[in-house]
Amino acid sequence: MKILKVEHLSKIYGKGETQVKALDDVSFEVEKGEFVAIIGPSGSGKSTLLHTLGGVDRPTSGKVLIDGEDIYALNNDKLAIFRRRQIGLIYQFYNLIPILNVEENITLPLLLDGKEVDPKRLDEIIDTLGLKGRIKHLPNQLSGGQQQRVSIGRSLINNPAIILADEPTGNLDSKNSKEILDLLKFSNKKYNQTLIMITHDQNIALEADRIITIEDGKISKDEKIR
Repeated sequence: MKILKVEHLSKIYGKGETQVKALDDVSFEVEKGEFVAIIGPSGSGKSTLLHTLGGVDRPTSGKVLIDGEDIYALNNDKLAIFRRRQIGLIYQFYNLIPILNVEENITLPLLLDGKEVDPKRLDEIIDTLGLKGRIKHLPNQLSGGQQQRVSIGRSLINNPAIILADEPTGNLDSKNSKEILDLLKFSNKKYNQTLIMITHDQNIALEADRIITIEDGKISKDEKIR
């Protein structure tokens, strides 16, 4: 089943001589449960692509369909709701709310949506992430690796159609990087969770099912690894 379809996606910044084409007619599809790594040199357009897939940055032209929904056919209010329910975002710098504890940060998407928290699912996620003894801790009482685990939990709590990770290990040491990657792979397999991850690390990319290489705003290579 195709969970993501990207059709002729372009993103242009500026006008005239200062115009920059960050994405240039990008098209590809992703199957449900697939783990895709997106790599490319600095300035290649990979972060722009991820933000466009996540409904954060509207494209100049083209379509992004997630679970059959053309997300840029939605108005801003409906897009914000769709993004909260169907897209899990994991950033390099965690983006946790400093005054909320671990449990509150993880369940924030549900609370914003006015939904009840399923205690069983919350316990399962907290247990999987190894945060059982930390649920009442604030972000500044956690290590970088623990904060990234909370960020992963927040992205999983709504059981979104797709998880987008932007250099999720970029701010961590090698030990924590391996643990975070293992957790992402585990959630990918356990929950059949579709995962698209940007990384500059070739070794991390090789853990994915498939690697898409972006150069100058275009897909230069799209290869299955396993």
